[in-house]
Amino acid sequence: LSLLSAEGINNQPIPPVKVWREGEPVTIWVQGDGHYRWTFHYEQGGLIEGEIAGGSVLTLPEPLPQGYHRLTLEQAGRRWRCQAIIAPVCCYEPDALSQGKRWWGVSVQLYTLRSQHNWGVGDFGDLKTLLEEVARRGGAFVGVNPLHALSPSGTDNANPYSPSSRYWINTIYIDVNHVDDFLQSEEAQRWWRSDETQRRLSTVRGSRWVDYRSVAALKREALRLSFQHFNLRGVLDPRQLAFQQFIVRGGDRLQQQATFDALYAWLERDGDSFSDWSQWPDCYQDARGEGVVSFRESHAEDVMFYCWLQWLAHEQLAACYGHGKQLGMPLGLYREVAEGVACRSADSWQERPLFCLDASIGAVPQTRMPQGQSGPLAPINPVQLQSSGYQPFIDMIRSNMAHTSAICLHHVASLMREWWVPQERASEDGGFIYYPVDDLLAILALESQRHRCMVMGDEQGVLPDGMVGKLRDSRIYSCRVLFFERNPQGEFYAPQDYPPRSMAAVTTHDLPTLRGYWQSIDLMLAHELGLYAGDVLLSRRLKAREQAKQALLDALHQHGHLPQRVGRNATLTTMSAQLNRGIQRFLSESASGLLGLRLEEWLDMATPVCVPGGEQQYPNWRRKLSRTLDSIFGDSYLERLIRDIDLRRNRPLPSRNSGAPAGK
Repeated sequence: LSLLSAEGINNQPIPPVKVWREGEPVTIWVQGDGHYRWTFHYEQGGLIEGEIAGGSVLTLPEPLPQGYHRLTLEQAGRRWRCQAIIAPVCCYEPDALSQGKRWWGVSVQLYTLRSQHNWGVGDFGDLKTLLEEVARRGGAFVGVNPLHALSPSGTDNANPYSPSSRYWINTIYIDVNHVDDFLQSEEAQRWWRSDETQRRLSTVRGSRWVDYRSVAALKREALRLSFQHFNLRGVLDPRQLAFQQFIVRGGDRLQQQATFDALYAWLERDGDSFSDWSQWPDCYQDARGEGVVSFRESHAEDVMFYCWLQWLAHEQLAACYGHGKQLGMPLGLYREVAEGVACRSADSWQERPLFCLDASIGAVPQTRMPQGQSGPLAPINPVQLQSSGYQPFIDMIRSNMAHTSAICLHHVASLMREWWVPQERASEDGGFIYYPVDDLLAILALESQRHRCMVMGDEQGVLPDGMVGKLRDSRIYSCRVLFFERNPQGEFYAPQDYPPRSMAAVTTHDLPTLRGYWQSIDLMLAHELGLYAGDVLLSRRLKAREQAKQALLDALHQHGHLPQRVGRNATLTTMSAQLNRGIQRFLSESASGLLGLRLEEWLDMATPVCVPGGEQQYPNWRRKLSRTLDSIFGDSYLERLIRDIDLRRNRPLPSRNSGAPAGK
């Protein structure tokens, strides 16, 4: 905790950052002795100035416009700056949702998509196709997992929720077949048509599991050849000019990310493998050190290649977003945002003072994971975050609100507190560290309104005291997962009792599929993997699952979503097409403004994409869907199911009852 000292901040006459909501009095306490000259620079241009004595309250004229302004104090040749942020009272919300519309869409882990054209992993071409198919059937959105940058070489860490950088995109999602320079390069096309390339492609495309290393190697070879062709373009070529503009906009962050990726690939060139940058030679561990500067200069073309990959990824993501809008989707594309970054990530490498690398973010011991979890995420030092004027948080939110209509913050409670676990210690040895939640929510609201991007917050655990009200006041939509929507008596809430400002879902990426839940496959698998301490815990959980299944079956019959021929005893009732459809119909009648459906439930899949806590024992983040996109949307049964869901989402709701609580 000594790392969290705020001594430097407290010794300044004004704080490095101060946040107000629109309509609040804009006052700031000026510490110290003597007189100061102050200047207030508006973000929009212009300034006001004056003098103030230390120990006084500076009151700025109202109303001040929303934005990021700058207050400067000067005294005897010294200068102090404060980022003065004026934020709206709440996040952006589409008018249709505020007026009671109920939209549905599809939530997907992008890498799981299968198609006839992708290279063994779902890509932006598949995302474009999925947007078309969902829009054609009346869907309002497609949601995707965090698209954050991971290792450029496709190493074993495939977890999109533990990324290398939240500022940049995972370039494995580039649809190579839609890269102009790949199509125009004779050398790239010869490589593409070769028997060896087609053999490798057939192998990764046909696998049930994503082989990240092989896919990354294939794409890297193709894109290297494509980059050589790109470099033949003249300096006034429109594509070259667009790339140069991207480099200017990306600034130092882009250069650092590209340097990290180039260095990572260069160090692994001889087959060596590094799990993180702490294993690199000492001269490369300091992002600002002479060794890294020298590498960037001597490997300038490699660094530029990784800048180019980011440009391609951003272009293709922007095209997906624009395509959704052209299709007339009310919402279009939404993206999840990970809670943090991996401990030894690109972000922690280039912004090391921002992170406390002697600890990691873990999970509080709870029912789902009794031993808790010491996670792979690096905690952000809240004092350093404030010292920076919240700029890393602002930049991260801006990066993720680009080319999307909504973001969903994974583990939204992390805006208020994180469970820090000291390195080499168990999760129960950790403790909560608190964050300036009101300031962070205000910044979210400001960026949300500027980008016209709505915000959702995902939290399956119990939210801290006061957090529910803060999220509600900020108009941040909650995520309601069917499995957890039960009252204290264990009964499932009626669909019309779901809060309108929420997104309802049957399940999520780190929970079992619907079939897996009903057959307790997740419980048996966790036991087999050694994640439960003994048979007693498994027995207890199986009993609780049977009770939950019975309560769900009762609710489905009560609300008329199952035919009479489907039994009323959960123990004797197997998962069937009628039961699967009944559960999805039940949720489609929820009062939630958004309904996120998963392709796994449409396909009645049993195998999970992730087993929490089982990273070492199970191939998390690799399981593909069981069918291709063409096959899914050519299925007459699924067409009928989708039409049924669309009809139910577009008809008036029955009157609301006493209701579920507004939050957890």
